[in-house]
Amino acid sequence: MNRTSGTLIGLMVVTTTLLPAKADPPPEGLKALLGREVIGRDRTTRETRDFVAGRIPRVPETKSAAEWTRTADKLRDDVLTRVVFRGEAARWRDAPCRVEWFEELDAGPGYRIKKLRFEAVPGLWVPALLYEPDALRGRAPVVLDLNGHEAEGKAVKHKQIRCANLAKRGVVALSPDWFLTGQLNSSGFRHGLINAIDLCGTSGVALHFLGMRRALDVLLAHPKADPTRVGVTGLSGGGWQTIVFSALEPRVTLANPVAGYSSFLTRVDHTSDLGDSEQTPADLATVADYTHLTALLAPRPFLLTYNATDDCCFAAPHALPPLVSTATPLYSLFGATDRFRTHVNKVPGTHNYEQENREAFYRMIADHWSNAGETFDPKEIPCTDEILSADRLKVPLPSDNLDFEKIGVALSRKLPREQGLAKPEQVARLREIVRPLSGEARETEVGTQDDKGYHARFCTLRVADAWTVPAVELTNRGRKPEGVVLLLADLGRAGAAPVAAKLLAEGKRVVAIDPFDFGESKIAERGYLWALLVGTVGSRPLGLQAGEVMATARWARRTFGSAPQVVSVGPRTGVVALTAAALEPDAIAGLELHDPLGSLKPLVEQGRDFAYAPELFCFGLLESFDVAQLAALVAPRPVRRVAPGDRATSGPSPSGTPVARPLRVGRSSG
Repeated sequence: MNRTSGTLIGLMVVTTTLLPAKADPPPEGLKALLGREVIGRDRTTRETRDFVAGRIPRVPETKSAAEWTRTADKLRDDVLTRVVFRGEAARWRDAPCRVEWFEELDAGPGYRIKKLRFEAVPGLWVPALLYEPDALRGRAPVVLDLNGHEAEGKAVKHKQIRCANLAKRGVVALSPDWFLTGQLNSSGFRHGLINAIDLCGTSGVALHFLGMRRALDVLLAHPKADPTRVGVTGLSGGGWQTIVFSALEPRVTLANPVAGYSSFLTRVDHTSDLGDSEQTPADLATVADYTHLTALLAPRPFLLTYNATDDCCFAAPHALPPLVSTATPLYSLFGATDRFRTHVNKVPGTHNYEQENREAFYRMIADHWSNAGETFDPKEIPCTDEILSADRLKVPLPSDNLDFEKIGVALSRKLPREQGLAKPEQVARLREIVRPLSGEARETEVGTQDDKGYHARFCTLRVADAWTVPAVELTNRGRKPEGVVLLLADLGRAGAAPVAAKLLAEGKRVVAIDPFDFGESKIAERGYLWALLVGTVGSRPLGLQAGEVMATARWARRTFGSAPQVVSVGPRTGVVALTAAALEPDAIAGLELHDPLGSLKPLVEQGRDFAYAPELFCFGLLESFDVAQLAALVAPRPVRRVAPGDRATSGPSPSGTPVARPLRVGRSSG
């Protein structure tokens, strides 16, 4: 812990009142009033869809090959600098690639397999297999053969067959394990953990990109490698790796992603295509959609393979047409329409890289790599008897090999960094990081109800003409309210009934709301994947939530004549409340946080991932602000905490590591 953060934590303890957590059970009628439907369960889903779709960039019209070349160069540079190589990733990019070789296997006639490992980033070793032809005459084509989410990794059958067939035809093929597959199939490589690295201000997606770049470095270091014939292919997650890496890496001269991606616009309408954290990195869609990445292949040989009845994702009927309509005109500008192909698999037609799809790839190589084409028959050579077990293909790995979780913890240890900024500049920095929704709230009343001494008014608050916040205003019948409270809870309004009952008993006017991703505003189906989309178009879930709270507070001040206190119930909404109050000094009078987090660091240290609490993984937040720093920005307004959670009052342990209890972060099932 640095000196400044320790001082802030001390300040927070001094200015905080700890209240008893126990409360009497609320009347059932109150819980029913709080839980009454106001906007409907699909309203936020529709609004998220519209919000995202309106921000996805389109490929610009281009009139010449020279114009597109200039555009493509800028796009690549922008994606790499503004999305991939942020924070510590810039140092990883420049680190040397260490490679270590191990035993050699006589796998089958015409080729051998060499075991190796290479560092994707310093301390993170990736196991791989090099399929090398027995007799290499002159320069040989090379192929980076990537795998998707199959647990077997480099041992998966269709990948072994593909690599063996390439080697039998004189192609050097490299088959690495992907993170969370094969020998890297451990919880520390869960893909959602790259968002914990994002939280620390470093792009987690860089680990995926550098894993591929280092693999290609290994291939091109082969003494017989032909740098003019460099291919990349893979299925599903391997298809995603193929398009991203091939689009951004000019050394790749032929690519064949198989059932691996679709446009973000397509995903808005086809939720089966919503992708994991690496497929939807923060801010990618502020620069490029996957249509742009597709276009970046022009004029290189490019085969798009999809499956007609894919039962997983990226089915040909919806995924392929937008990509074809984007790429075809650009290949025409280069006079290279023969280099762009599509293949739709119908047998078996499901999510696969089986023989028909493999032969389409072999044919692409034969037609576009002329030296190989002289003897390259696209008909697959039978080799199922050459398939080796996963144990036989294991590569030695260091016992202390890094993973995503360990990297995140290492990055978090010295955070937040000393900013040396005055309070106004710190607020400006926080605003830059969380990107709060800007706009006022417009109220529409949708009903009233009286129940056992309570009066409830139900209304919607339309914020920034884009988002609808459901609100329930509660007062005691026959009693004039004294003060206004905005109430929000991790488990939604109904989950805050005990706290609401206490506030009402004190004579408060309670306005209970559900910001984005909470309660009635929660996206029912695959909500965290939609939250990833919000982040990739340049917004932040935390910014949406804080902006809605800020707009609601300003509405409450206008409507009721005084700035409200914000009361949160749960660690997630506690961070939302702190962020909103730090950014809105005039309309929020103070905070009362029930069961709040004391630090963001346990998210990283306990291996939490994005799905756990999307807003808490705001890119770069922990680099500049932990909970103590946020609370300091709220001062001198009061911040009262009830049943504080992790590190709320604890200091460092004797070893210097802050004490933490297991996180309690609620996710509503509704």
